[in-house]
Amino acid sequence: MATEDLAHEGAARLAERLRAREVSSRELTRMFLERIERIDPAINSFRVVWAERALAAADEADGAIAAGESAPLLGVPIAVKDTVDVAGDVTMLGTAGFDRPAEADSEIVARLRGAGAVILGKTNLPELAIHGFTETRTFGVTRNPWNTGRTPGGSSGGSGAAVAAGLAAIAHASDGAGSIRYPAANCGLFGLKPQRDRLPIDGEHWLGLSVNGCVSLTVADTALFMDAVTSGPAWSANAPPPPERSFSEAAATPTGKLRIAVSAKPPRAAAPPLLGAESHAVVEETAELLSGLGHSVDWKDPDWGGIGNQIAARYLAGIAEDIEAVPHRERLEPQTRGYARLARVLAPAWAARRSVRLEQADRDRVGAIFDDHDLLLTPMSAGPAVEVGRWHGRSALKALLGESRWYPYAVAWNHTGQPAASVPARLSAEGLPLAVQLVAPPGREDLLLSLAAQLESERPWARRPPEPAPAPAR
Repeated sequence: MATEDLAHEGAARLAERLRAREVSSRELTRMFLERIERIDPAINSFRVVWAERALAAADEADGAIAAGESAPLLGVPIAVKDTVDVAGDVTMLGTAGFDRPAEADSEIVARLRGAGAVILGKTNLPELAIHGFTETRTFGVTRNPWNTGRTPGGSSGGSGAAVAAGLAAIAHASDGAGSIRYPAANCGLFGLKPQRDRLPIDGEHWLGLSVNGCVSLTVADTALFMDAVTSGPAWSANAPPPPERSFSEAAATPTGKLRIAVSAKPPRAAAPPLLGAESHAVVEETAELLSGLGHSVDWKDPDWGGIGNQIAARYLAGIAEDIEAVPHRERLEPQTRGYARLARVLAPAWAARRSVRLEQADRDRVGAIFDDHDLLLTPMSAGPAVEVGRWHGRSALKALLGESRWYPYAVAWNHTGQPAASVPARLSAEGLPLAVQLVAPPGREDLLLSLAAQLESERPWARRPPEPAPAPAR
């Protein structure tokens, strides 16, 4: 029987329970669906829920388990962000601008199904995945389960809120400028942005800034998700070489002594970056913990150079491309249309081409810090989750400046393409999650998973937020 305690165990532990037949997939799926019905009106994490389809998929999974079949996520109920196609559903991307149902599943959805996952539904995001909050005119405000007056972040805010609230065992997410890592940080979850092209993605989104991934309760959950969607033939000729061992093995294997650089200096943002005292403190605390665990730790800043210029041009040009692809642009919010105007001024075609051309030089210069260090530790954001409504509805310029000041630490690694992860640290004085960021050299997700698992064992972060009160008026 699936008790509600199982809602906060995570995908890896539930997969074990399913294999041991301690619980059935139908029992788990029904439990998550009942929680969604009761809790989600207060947080609005799901755009759509497919209860009947999910229960049918759960029955198929139970039959496969009974027949002795196995797959990494067999029978595990998950959610997917509304950026990927699910056959027969309109991929809304947080807007009313689309109306054509997808003809087939996206590759990552197909691989998740092939791994046995039970898809509960699709999660909310800001319009066209632009923002570090999840609030839209079309689908309403998505709220943080830790405090419904705060944002879960964005753009994978619905996925972060759903997992934190115990409405799915794990959730697919995507990251073009921190969109996995910021919701993970705000919601007390682990969030890994994989190496570019590691996981399947539809096309080259935002001139190559975006990748697919997930948000999860534990490091082992993310490792399992990555194993599930990268097993088998490479999805693309651009996919990096497979790791020497599985991601799950990496997460379960001690790192040995590492050389870790620590920096609180962000790249130049569109406006002066912010860093609150608590966010700086958790970096210092984490550095001290790592030193106590035997790692070599010293403060050293990357050579950022002019990387901020490339980041801004690439980000805005990618948004402008997305806006042009919307069939009903007249339905877009004024703030979104304002980003198209900003792109014309700040990211003309020549600047966008230049940003991509300079990626390798930026990667080499910034990556020099890994010549004598294995990993880099930085703040994740200026502070805990901001209040709902801080940036939604403002002019595009005000939103861009405000968000770039609060969230300056993530997007550089989208530009360089290498792995980076948000790792929970502790709760703030007001009871909201705080996190740090770990960054690895290209292709070294194994190092991130291994060290993050060590931090998880030293200061376990799996905490349950209070169950939200009835839904506030939108």
